[in-house]
Amino acid sequence: MTKNKKKLTPAQKAAKKKRQQEYMTVFMNGKQKRVKRPQTIDGMDVDEFIMNNADPIFLQQNELWEYMD
Repeated sequence: MTKNKKKLTPAQKAAKKKRQQEYMTVFMNGKQKRVKRPQTIDGMDVDEFIMNNADPIFLQQNELWEYMD
């Protein structure tokens, strides 16, 4: 006989979804580890977003001279 799987409550489903959005699973030393996902803006890395969308005044004020042309 097999066991019937217990269904998750709506609160448990919401917690699981939040956890999956906040963390990702990676392999380190042959073991699975849960690590925080890197920050993104509109699906792009934060540095890439700044390089594509920042104006020179913003870059100067925040001392991001390496991104200036």
